[in-house]
Amino acid sequence: MHASDVDKEDTTIYRVVVNDEEQYSILPEYKDSIAGWRDVGKVGLKADCLAYIKEVWTDMTPLSLRKKMAEWAKNPPPAPPPVTETNEQPLVDRLSEGDHPVEVGLRPERTAQLFKEAIDRDFVHIKFTETRGGTELGMRLDRQASDFSKADFAAATGRAYVEGTLTLDYVRVRCIADIDLSTLKGRGHLVRLEAVA
Repeated sequence: MHASDVDKEDTTIYRVVVNDEEQYSILPEYKDSIAGWRDVGKVGLKADCLAYIKEVWTDMTPLSLRKKMAEWAKNPPPAPPPVTETNEQPLVDRLSEGDHPVEVGLRPERTAQLFKEAIDRDFVHIKFTETRGGTELGMRLDRQASDFSKADFAAATGRAYVEGTLTLDYVRVRCIADIDLSTLKGRGHLVRLEAVA
C-alpha cells in the first residue's frame, strides 16, 4: 500500500443507525441495513456522523438496563435476608434470647482505663464471644440507662452496666451488658426496638 493511499481522505458517505437498545453506530450508505438496526435519518461523512452520535448518545447504558434501573428506583428490591449463624435463626433473635457471654471489645489492648475512655466518648464495643467468629457490636452509649456507680475503673474492680443502641442485620436493637472490670467480661443480650413510624 502506498503512503498516498493512507493519506487519502475518506469520502465514503455513511448513515447513522440505532438498535432496539438505543445504541448507535455508522454504516456505509451503500451497504444494506443490518437486522436489528434502523436508520435515524442522519447521512454524511464519517466525522459528521460520529459528531452527531456524540451529541445524541449521551447515556451509553442499554435501554433495557435503564428501564430496569428506573423500575428498581421506583420499587427497590427487598433487603437481603439477615445473616444467620445457622440456617434456622437470625443472629438478632439468638442474641435476644437469654444472656450470653460477652467481653469488652478494645484494641490494641483491653484495660479498664481504655474501657473508661470509650465510655467517656459515649461509644463502646461489646463482643458476643459464643457466636461463630465472635460478634463485636459498636453501640452509642445511653448514659441515663447505664450504671457506673459500682465501677472503679482506676483499680479495675467492680461492675459496669452498659446500655446502648445500634442496628444489626437491618434491625434496630438495644445492647445490654453487665461487665466485671477485673476481667472485662460478663453477660449481655439484645432487645429488639420497635420501628418508629
